[in-house]
Amino acid sequence: MIPIDLERLRAAYQTALSALLAERTPDGFWVGELSTSALSTATAVGALSLVQKAGHGTYDSLINGGLMWLASNQNADGGWGDTTKSFSNISTTMLCRAAFHLAGAAPRFALALSKADNYLHSKFGDTPAQIAEAVRARYGKDRTFSVPILMTSALAGLVEWKEVPPLPFELACFPQSWFRFLRLPVVSYALPALIAIGQAVYHHRPPWNPITRIIRRLAVRKSLRVLESIQPSSGGFLEATPLTSFVTMGLASIGQAGHPVARRAVEFLAQSVRPDGSWPIDSNLSTWLTTLSINALAAAGALESLDRKEKLQHWLVAQQYKQRHPYTGADPGGWAWTDLPGGVPDGDDTPGALLALSHLPWVDAYENGVMQGLHWLWRIQNGDGGWPTFCRGWGHLAFDRSGSDLTAHAMRALGLWFKQWMEWDLVPTEFRIYRLLKLNDRQQKIFWPIVCAIPRGVAYLAHQQRPDGSWLPLWFGNQHAPNDENSTYGTARVLAAYRDLQLMDCEQAKRGISFLLGIQNPDGGWGGAANTPSSVEETALAVEVLLDAGPNAEHSTEKGLAWLVEQVESGGLHNPTPIGFYFAKLWYFERLYPIIFSVAALGRALRRVSRRPPADPT
Repeated sequence: MIPIDLERLRAAYQTALSALLAERTPDGFWVGELSTSALSTATAVGALSLVQKAGHGTYDSLINGGLMWLASNQNADGGWGDTTKSFSNISTTMLCRAAFHLAGAAPRFALALSKADNYLHSKFGDTPAQIAEAVRARYGKDRTFSVPILMTSALAGLVEWKEVPPLPFELACFPQSWFRFLRLPVVSYALPALIAIGQAVYHHRPPWNPITRIIRRLAVRKSLRVLESIQPSSGGFLEATPLTSFVTMGLASIGQAGHPVARRAVEFLAQSVRPDGSWPIDSNLSTWLTTLSINALAAAGALESLDRKEKLQHWLVAQQYKQRHPYTGADPGGWAWTDLPGGVPDGDDTPGALLALSHLPWVDAYENGVMQGLHWLWRIQNGDGGWPTFCRGWGHLAFDRSGSDLTAHAMRALGLWFKQWMEWDLVPTEFRIYRLLKLNDRQQKIFWPIVCAIPRGVAYLAHQQRPDGSWLPLWFGNQHAPNDENSTYGTARVLAAYRDLQLMDCEQAKRGISFLLGIQNPDGGWGGAANTPSSVEETALAVEVLLDAGPNAEHSTEKGLAWLVEQVESGGLHNPTPIGFYFAKLWYFERLYPIIFSVAALGRALRRVSRRPPADPT
């Protein structure tokens, strides 16, 4: 099966495994390192500049450090991308340009600004109105990101306030349970932006309708109280620099730079700056990376390499939310992406945590948490059979709808725990219904819904499969692919669910396998789509799932493994690529992704080799 020397494969795997284990903290979990971000740096500089102008502190060193970093990391075409490896885009370039103006530093950085202006005018129009329209067109009906960008530009005097769409911040005064029916113009996690930026637009451009004006004036104080109530103790909304900065700018622009929310937000920004003067997109993805790492080690058959398992297990259980979340109103039982206060329980990290716990030694004391997590996951399944990120039923905007990758992840977790607690593989077919009927009331409360949820998820995935056999993910993309899509990631993640549920022989899985085989690059690797540059992350994801795709996939898997081993040998584990989305079309890369995904792929390959019967000597 494998055209490379077995020792090379084993050595590459050991290199990846050692790299992954070396990244653990003394407490046994992983923190990783998110990419530094021009967009985050620009928004932080803008926020600190406005607060300083309002007389609420002096932040010259942070502002100047951020400006110097931006000037040093401008792309050759004059624009800025979200990360240091990203193509220039209108959003980040607009925000970077605004940062220099908000800081009063335009004369000092005239050359950088001239290049940025040339980039914007050559691609998006000669007038501020044309550029503003290009921003709105990029995001369509979703105002989560277009309004903050245009607000920042208006505060910097680069566009007129009439170009900034209003946000109905008064809706934040309604009970959380109503939000899914109100059809807010921002996604569920952007409630702080709805309030603070909505108030800024209202302040600088009051609505012409007198009734709307009265309603919004009456909602100012109450919505600010809502904003204060949902701010985490760290001060950072979602632990995200851009969202926290946008809220701060909105408040500072309406005379609220001294508001408690703004003060705590500024403290968060001051504490999260990096030594080089830049800011990351988010504080960390510690819970997500820890569960990915545990699950990769399980796929590789290397859980014995983990010491301090009990300590790790205790840490992971401690990250489960035990109370209703004040931000989204999520029920207790879910997990977020981080161990920090700004996290929000979601439909991707919760199945990741449940899968990880299933691979660690069972502790009776944790049964309640697992049962609650399974119940939480089942409860957020949407009516279409798929799983959303944060909230059931929000579905009309991009990051609130059901996602194929989220649905596949949820189905894997539900299916695995169902099999483990039911010992399903050990029960003869004719006795399985009897086994279900013997469950106690508490178990039936969990497992009967699971029995119904998984087939609904399978039906959703079948409906979401594209004509070419692929699936698209919600939170991952590829900047080289059309429309920034990443069909490799999405298809590999869905096929992992089909594999774990023993459905690889179904028609949808076969079409997905054929799609992956058809987009492999001539060099043996995979990118995010056909004819895109190969990456360690995408190749490892494709290889891991194709290892269980049958004889027709063996040749492609061999080539993929060979490419992956060569990358490990040449240091490719330490060359992450921007494949993650954080908010709408906001890119990031994570230093641990290529390491984690390679451990799973190379380790699973070695396990298959060790199980292979000896070759026939004849």
